[in-house]
Amino acid sequence: MMRRRSFVRSAAALATLSASGLAPRAQAQSPAPAFPSQQIKFIVPYSPGGLPDTVARVVAKKLTERIGQSVVVDNRPGANGVVAATAVTGAAPDGHTLLLTDDSMMTINPLIYKNLGYDAKKDFLPTALIATAPLFLAVHPSVPANTFQELVALVKSKPGEFAYGSSGIGSTHHLATEAMKAALGLDIRHIPYKGTGQSVIDVMAGQVDSIFAVTNGVLPHVKAGKLRALGVSSLKRSGLAPEVPTIAESGYPGFDVSFAYAMMAPAGTPDEIVQLLSKEVLKALGAPDVQEKNRLADYMATGLDPKRSAAWLAENRERWTKVVQQAGITVE
Repeated sequence: MMRRRSFVRSAAALATLSASGLAPRAQAQSPAPAFPSQQIKFIVPYSPGGLPDTVARVVAKKLTERIGQSVVVDNRPGANGVVAATAVTGAAPDGHTLLLTDDSMMTINPLIYKNLGYDAKKDFLPTALIATAPLFLAVHPSVPANTFQELVALVKSKPGEFAYGSSGIGSTHHLATEAMKAALGLDIRHIPYKGTGQSVIDVMAGQVDSIFAVTNGVLPHVKAGKLRALGVSSLKRSGLAPEVPTIAESGYPGFDVSFAYAMMAPAGTPDEIVQLLSKEVLKALGAPDVQEKNRLADYMATGLDPKRSAAWLAENRERWTKVVQQAGITVE
């Protein structure tokens, strides 16, 4: 309760400071509301069990401990994030309902869907970029390539004969491979699936040659000999598989693609509340038990505040815009 009182007092103090330019009468008529005054809800646009859900639950648990008010996860999958987005944009912009999602909902979906149902730039305020997770490039064991360089040479020697799977058109997995194709001059077919699970199964069955997927979707099968990992998409090697080199060090300098998980507030949320939420989430990410969970799940806490989160999202949106235009990707 002491933490919660401190949190409330800090919110009120920041609200007073931010309104210091107003006349005293206006200040007296508009006292800063206590925050949080009720349960905080993280809306997640995916089903339970996936990495976004895992990240949300780890942060929610630690934030509950810090602020003395319950923080719960509410899974709202469906319609490419529109169901979750509507739940957040339709809520009061008071910091009690937040969106926790991977960055593709803010950076990729607006580029490929003509009628998305939400405006990523206007409807949401970046509050914190919480974590990033690398992707593993894996192939079926029958593919005669033991390194990333060998795979590139193989694909170039047989244009159009190889295929890669993804979790769907416009997914990070899809665009990561399209970026690689454009940069390295590769001719490899795209086979989209409805989710990573089925695409991984088909690679293991030899129906598709390669795939990008997050650690927990690939690494167990690599260790079982059902897949071969050739590279990691981040600039740093994975702590869970340090023997697998990064793609950046294997012939594609600068290649850096990761899933990122961001917390977004609905537009209109007072800046003092956005700043306080960000501050408390970043402190939660620094807790030793949270850092250990991050390590075991193979994601890295980024801890970016609202300003830096907005800059990161804008930079990624610009990068994916170029990839989408080059590949001519669009979804009705």
